[in-house]
Amino acid sequence: MDLIIRNAKLRDKKELYDLGIENGKFTQIETTIKDEGKQEIDAGGNLVIPPFIESHVHLDSALTVGNPRFNESGTLLDGIAIWGEYKEGITKERIKATAKETILWEMANGVLRIRTHADSTEPNLLTVQALLELKEEMRDYVDIQVVAFPQDGILAHPQSAELLEKAVKMGADVIGGIPQVEFTREDGIRSIEIVFELAQKYEKLIDIHTDETSDDQSRFAEVIAKHAVLSGMEGMVTASHTTAMHNYDNDYAAKLIGLLKRAEINIITNPASNALLQNRLDGYPRRRGHTRVDELLHAGVNVSIGNDNIMDPFGPLGKGSMLQSANLLIHTAHLSGSNLIPKVFDLITINGAKTLNLTDYGIELGNQADLVILDAKDEYEALRLLSEAIYVVRKGRVVVETKVAEREITLGSETVTVDFKR
Repeated sequence: MDLIIRNAKLRDKKELYDLGIENGKFTQIETTIKDEGKQEIDAGGNLVIPPFIESHVHLDSALTVGNPRFNESGTLLDGIAIWGEYKEGITKERIKATAKETILWEMANGVLRIRTHADSTEPNLLTVQALLELKEEMRDYVDIQVVAFPQDGILAHPQSAELLEKAVKMGADVIGGIPQVEFTREDGIRSIEIVFELAQKYEKLIDIHTDETSDDQSRFAEVIAKHAVLSGMEGMVTASHTTAMHNYDNDYAAKLIGLLKRAEINIITNPASNALLQNRLDGYPRRRGHTRVDELLHAGVNVSIGNDNIMDPFGPLGKGSMLQSANLLIHTAHLSGSNLIPKVFDLITINGAKTLNLTDYGIELGNQADLVILDAKDEYEALRLLSEAIYVVRKGRVVVETKVAEREITLGSETVTVDFKR
């Protein structure tokens, strides 16, 4: 064996397991592996999981907060305006440098699958070029899907539709859209049609920023679901954000959720950005600003989580931690039930894999040997403590190793160690 992980706590398993890895693949998963490994790691009963999945992030804008100015209003529209100013002096080298640093942050947090949006309305498509190059350069360490994302709309600017198709031809994996920023409802619908036409022409997945507003009259998710069914693209289409659903009439929301389930639409919620950007005009009482995660999950709709913005004009904080986003969602979406917390963990692992349409994912025989050993005994502890990724393994090779903090408190002559575990 090239590597053996011993005494691993796997999800939904009572006993501890040994994981045997050869040639970058899982070759043995047994309660005891008698063979020896060239390298062995004792997980010590800690939770061992497939890598976290970042379903939605903007690597091209990451780490640009305050440049050229800070988003003092905290609104989505001001964020778009500031990003537009930043784009005027953008360089491919700068995008790659900040994006790579962000990827390293995510890797350190156990993320090895990333879907990133690249602004395809930048006239020279430097954003798309940079992220496609970075995808190739980092392929031994992390899998990246690049979304051609028309940040300023497809029909709202003369060259946007042409640039979007050019970005797809350059190699973008997924086609995006943002119908709510188009001039009219009719233009928004037409922009969705354009996305589906391109996706079928180039055989691509779809991920549209949808109804990312507090406006209860923004209802593009139903249009996306309709086209997914009519085009036979069930399961291949994602609606990101859908924050307007929070404010919909309950009867309409129930109908829409049923339609999303029928169309097998994947929903991505971005807890930090959605809570920060949405419902800024509410005053008080102030609505929570994210989609109906509990109702979607109850209906069997696939939901996953993204960090969305990491230190950029749309969100000034963040460090690329999926556990941090999931912890926030538990609080803002009322998902604290004992049966719900493990489901939230699904949103940053197996549900994300479904959103990204992955096949070679999970701790299973024959799969690529990617895994994370967390400093936690189970999902509840990991989410509560935002546990560190002690080891991150990529294709059977350790790529991240973390030294967990040790805390000692002196009480007179007594020294007490605190690790927050129960």
